[in-house]
Amino acid sequence: MRVQTVDRRRDFRSVSLVILLLIALPIGGPQARSGAFANTSPRRSVSWTARTMGTYVRVTIATEDSVAAWPEARRALAVFQRVDSLMSNWTTTSEVARLNREASAASTPVHPEVGAVLEASLRLWRESGGAYDITVEPLIRAWGFLGGPRRVPSDDEIRAALAHVGAQRVHYDAMTPSLRFDDPGVRIDLGGIAKGYAVGVAAESLKAHGVMDALIDLSGNMTALGSPPGSGGARGWRIGIRDPRDRIPYVARLVLSGESISTSGQYEQFVSRDGRTYGHIMDPRTGRPSSGLISVTVVSPSAMECDGWDTPLFVMGPLEARRKARELHDLAAVLIQPGAGNVDTMWVESTLRDRLILEPAARAFIRLRYF
Repeated sequence: MRVQTVDRRRDFRSVSLVILLLIALPIGGPQARSGAFANTSPRRSVSWTARTMGTYVRVTIATEDSVAAWPEARRALAVFQRVDSLMSNWTTTSEVARLNREASAASTPVHPEVGAVLEASLRLWRESGGAYDITVEPLIRAWGFLGGPRRVPSDDEIRAALAHVGAQRVHYDAMTPSLRFDDPGVRIDLGGIAKGYAVGVAAESLKAHGVMDALIDLSGNMTALGSPPGSGGARGWRIGIRDPRDRIPYVARLVLSGESISTSGQYEQFVSRDGRTYGHIMDPRTGRPSSGLISVTVVSPSAMECDGWDTPLFVMGPLEARRKARELHDLAAVLIQPGAGNVDTMWVESTLRDRLILEPAARAFIRLRYF
């Protein structure tokens, strides 16, 4: 059998969500501003970019003085370096790497920030019925998406990896705080939620220092504050939802202010064998890549909730994801389901009906449905 591996590495120009720095849609009236970054003319969007957490982050601040705004941007960028040093699975020096080495031998002290993300992750595992699981690393390695090379493992290899998957083997004590594994083969991976956590903390840093209008983008995990310059009193930043099949840059746009957004899709990393493509988003319950959806976008006031829920909703598939999204009142979802003849269905939660606009070029191959 011929195995072909493909890795479309994400750079800053092809993220899951495309920023549209255009005049925002009129979704609300003007609001009073105060603080160091008040809405005085002339203002412009100034961006700072850094490589972190295996990708790029861009902090954009609407300001009339880029020099004065730099300290706030620097504080926000420092958040990502700190979270990366704590939660990365790509180094041997992170807090998560230490926990993976030590927690199966004895209860191990946990850094408070890692503890907060662990607690949120275990809650998400319970609420998603196991569709989200931070112990999925053995499966990711078996398929070569972590450590490589990309491959399609045998059924026996999948069963062997699944023997060490399951968050019920992870015991976190928030009072101590400490962590213990009851299986020496367990490894945790916070990659499915840590980016959202970092974006949320960085946004709080900006707000605490008087920044009213900004956009933080960590490879498609975004938080939008206020409005961009030139919005004419309208509220919000235009965010584009990427076409998962790359027919056009983006298929729809949303306007966000004071909210976060995140997307999961199978278009970034995959492996092909015998004419079939397997994506990198694993169903931890079966040990195999998820199918049924090709893109999930989540909108919520919490960046960590967005990042955490986009993956399990993807894993659940079209019907279960729509049911679960309706249950979760603090978030809204946009699901893209593949269809015959290259015509896909975009399922949009009804709370987003007045804010999502389908791009004219997408109308030929996207059917819009609300739920």
